[in-house]
Amino acid sequence: MRPPGRPLAILAAVVFGFLIVACLSASWVEAALGVDATEVDLLGRFAAPSRQHPLGTDDLGRDLLVRLLQGGQISILVGLSAAIIAATLGTALGLIAGYAGGRFDSFLMRLTDGVIALPLLALLIVLAAIDLTKLGVPDATANSPYMNLVRIVLITALFSWTTVARLVRAATLSLKSRDFVRAGIAMGAPPWRVMLVHILPNTISPILVATALAVGDVIKFESVLSFLGLGIRPPMPSWGNMLTNAQEMIWDAPQLALWPGILILVTVASCGLLADALNDWLDPRRRGARR
Repeated sequence: MRPPGRPLAILAAVVFGFLIVACLSASWVEAALGVDATEVDLLGRFAAPSRQHPLGTDDLGRDLLVRLLQGGQISILVGLSAAIIAATLGTALGLIAGYAGGRFDSFLMRLTDGVIALPLLALLIVLAAIDLTKLGVPDATANSPYMNLVRIVLITALFSWTTVARLVRAATLSLKSRDFVRAGIAMGAPPWRVMLVHILPNTISPILVATALAVGDVIKFESVLSFLGLGIRPPMPSWGNMLTNAQEMIWDAPQLALWPGILILVTVASCGLLADALNDWLDPRRRGARR
C-alpha cells in the first residue's frame, strides 16, 4: 500500500491545528460577536446566519458558532486526555511485559486479549449509565458536569490502552536482545533504567502513531455516549450532545445536526491521516520506499 502523500498529511495537520486554535478562542469569538452563548433567547430561535450570528442560532436562541467552539473544547479535551492516559498505561504495561517475560508477560497479554475481546461500545454504555450516588459519591459531586467529563475520560482511557500495550511489548521483545541493551545490563544498570533509558526512546514511533489514532477513536466514543445521553450532559456543550438536541429538529433546522456532525468527521479523519503521516515519517523503511 502506498504511503500517504505529504500534501494530505500537511493538510490534516493544518486542519486539526486550526480546529484546536479555533476552539480555544471560543471566549474571544464570543466577546467579538457581542453574544452570550449561555443566554436563552426564545424570540431569536433558529435565526438565519447574520453578522452577529455567523452560523445562526439554535433552538434556544443561543449562538451556534460559539456553542460549536465550546463543544469542540470538550470533545477534543476528552480525546486528547483519554488518549494520553491510555498511551501512558499501555506503554508501562507493554514495557514491563516485554522486558520481564515469562508468566508475568503471559498474564498481562491474556489480560490485554480479554479487554480486546469485550464488546467495547456496549461496555462503555453500561459503565457510563452507572449511578455514582449508589456507589457512595455525594450527590453534588456525582451530578457535576465536570464529574461527567472526568468519568468519560477515565472510562474511555480504561479500555483504549490495549493497542499501545501490544505494540510496545512487541518492540521491547525485539529491542531487549540488541547489543546496546545487553551492554547496559552488563554494566549493572537496574531494570527500570534499562527500560526507560535504553528501550523506551526506541518505541516512540508506535506510541505516537497509536496515540494519534486513539484521539479520533475516543472522540467518536464520546460523541456516541453523549448522543445517547450518557456522556457530557447539558449545559456543558459537546459535539455529541449537540447532535442529541438536534435529532428532533432535523427537518426544521438541519444545520443544528449538520455542523457538529461535520466537525466530528473532520476531526476524526484528521487524526487518522496524522497517524498515517507519523507512521510514514517515523518508519525508515517507508521513507525509503517513498523516495
